[in-house]
Amino acid sequence: MKPSRRQLFGYAGAAAAGAAVTGGAVVALDQPVPPPPASRLIDPYGDHQPGVAATSPRHAELVAFKLLPGTDKAALARLMRLWSADIVALGNGRPAPGDTAPELATSGVALTTTVGFGPRVFELAGQKAAGPDDLPVMRHDRLQNAWSGGDLLIVVGADDELSVVHAVRRLVADAKPFAVPAWRQTGFWNSTGPDGGAITGRNLFGQVDGTGNPAVGTPEFDATVWSADGGTTLVVRRVELNLDTWDELTRSEQERAVGRKLSTGAPLTGTAEHDELDLDARDPDGRPLIAANAHARLAHHSENDGRRIFRKGLNYVHDTGTTRESGLIFLSYQADITSQFFPLLARLDAADALNEWTTTIGSATFTIPPGLHPGGWIGQKLFS
Repeated sequence: MKPSRRQLFGYAGAAAAGAAVTGGAVVALDQPVPPPPASRLIDPYGDHQPGVAATSPRHAELVAFKLLPGTDKAALARLMRLWSADIVALGNGRPAPGDTAPELATSGVALTTTVGFGPRVFELAGQKAAGPDDLPVMRHDRLQNAWSGGDLLIVVGADDELSVVHAVRRLVADAKPFAVPAWRQTGFWNSTGPDGGAITGRNLFGQVDGTGNPAVGTPEFDATVWSADGGTTLVVRRVELNLDTWDELTRSEQERAVGRKLSTGAPLTGTAEHDELDLDARDPDGRPLIAANAHARLAHHSENDGRRIFRKGLNYVHDTGTTRESGLIFLSYQADITSQFFPLLARLDAADALNEWTTTIGSATFTIPPGLHPGGWIGQKLFS
């Protein structure tokens, strides 16, 4: 009697399984097996919104909203209560209230949701926004309305892309009676090294990006980021990178433009990523080792009267048919945009060597209110 088709596939599977313990699979079995990703839960409660100080997420989506006509202070308060309930539930791996896909709520994926308010929100609340309505347009900017402005913002990040998509879906649905999306941007980042430890991460130019940040939890970080009420301000800049022309440079030309080694992120005057920049160091011909227009020099706090920001990045690709746009979603957190961020931005716009390969096509500013505690909600002080 001939074996059935199912039996044949069964025999084939058994044979393949047998091969796995013989010579053909010895090499695979000898390879180190990476450990499963650790389960991570970031407490959604706290004096500050936790997504600010958290490392750049593996997957993220930013959604800016435009308020609908008729949305007033009371309506915004209702939306903030809804969003706060969503943020707490989803952050703890539970379905949001009224969740239509509760099976997609996942625990331990480091899900965070950060909420920001644009100037219009403060106008409706009868108060003044913490930051300017808009940043001045820089000489090298080519801003597009599709990526600029906004009345409300959510920044959702997690280790798992499905969790991000699901959380955004719920938050957008709850906002529908009050506000509609004005723009959406998605990005990704790798903050984990081969050994599972934390690393700074790289942008699509290949450079280590964010080395000069103040360390989270230090007095320097607190003074840089947090305002007196526990909130902060956020600048979102969508920066298109011209990878084709960047790739035409030699490695030494790329490093000279940045002022750091591509291999390690170390300054051209050092050997390790976090070595201090020696801005006085010269080569045998008397030229500065870190060029006068190098990005690392111009952005360094010692060249900016001690001004610091806390920068985070998300790489992005945006495909339209056969055309791909690549770039960086630049996120800058600081206690005060006018005194901290704008002077730095103006300095970089005037002289940064990287301007030749970068174009900012989107810009928006938001106030990030303090965090929430059990029984409270985001923006409670503003809307009460």
